[in-house]
Amino acid sequence: MMRVITGSARGVRLATLDGTHTRPTAERTKEAVFSMIQFDIEGRAVLDLFAGSGQMGIEALSRGARSCVFVENAADAAAIVKKNLQATRLTDRATLLQRDALDFCRHPMGKFDLVFLDPPYAAGLLESVLPAVTALVNRGGTIICETAPETELPETIGEFALVRDKRYGKSRIRLYRRPVEA
Repeated sequence: MMRVITGSARGVRLATLDGTHTRPTAERTKEAVFSMIQFDIEGRAVLDLFAGSGQMGIEALSRGARSCVFVENAADAAAIVKKNLQATRLTDRATLLQRDALDFCRHPMGKFDLVFLDPPYAAGLLESVLPAVTALVNRGGTIICETAPETELPETIGEFALVRDKRYGKSRIRLYRRPVEA
């Protein structure tokens, strides 16, 4: 069972898809991520790419993010995101797009301060999406990548530098930051 940890939707249970098509972020991992970025959420524009159930973007909205764009290619997963947004009463600050992640990066809806990237681990999508998404992030922005522990990613991507790299069970979290000034 997944739930919203804190904020306006605290304690609301979130629906997930049955089966192995999507892999929700583990509760412990989600808590660790939000501990790392707790002062980078309020009033910020968020992108939840490969949204799955939408739990990461929903948690950010619950904690005071100004807005969140959820991008999910699979119709069944997009329906779950919609259901979870309705359950948490956060639809007024959310935009849900059923779209391919790379297509979204080529034709984005504005710029973002905080980006969550959690593609299917074995699909090799992160390596192509990560460089593309950097153009969508404001100065001082943060990109959070969730991968399999063995996945290797570079120390820098354009102006972004790796500032945190931590393993949590079967996941590895990497946090990249873009400096406020170049």
